[in-house]
Amino acid sequence: MPTPAMDLPAFAPRADAPPKRDAWLAIRRGFMGRCPACGEGRIFGRYLKVNAACPQCGEELHHHRADDAPPYATIFVVGHIVGTLMLLVETLWPDAPIWLHAMVWPTLVLMLSLWFLPRVKGALIAYQWALRMHGFETAQSPLRQTRTL
Repeated sequence: MPTPAMDLPAFAPRADAPPKRDAWLAIRRGFMGRCPACGEGRIFGRYLKVNAACPQCGEELHHHRADDAPPYATIFVVGHIVGTLMLLVETLWPDAPIWLHAMVWPTLVLMLSLWFLPRVKGALIAYQWALRMHGFETAQSPLRQTRTL
């Protein structure tokens, strides 16, 4: 029995598909707290509060679904940094006083976590934007939007 001929393989891009977005550029912009579309506007209005839209280009940002991924990734990164430093200090200075460990490591964990968390969240939101996930696939492009004042 002959198999029916297919026009295109399932993974072939459609002619009406929107243009691809540069994921690495979007992630870099998101990591810096900038809009993944234009790189000018800010993603966050406050520390972790995502703006509904980019104040510069108007790209909608409220579609994101960051949820628990940024804290998980932050814990993963900070844990590896601090764990490595703890082992290094213990190897190079085995007689370090315990009070020093009790002061340095919790402080470093707190500072690194507070620094990494918004950057990781911004990068994740930008990655979702680049892949057109969670509503970003239907969001208007900033170039096609018309502003009414």
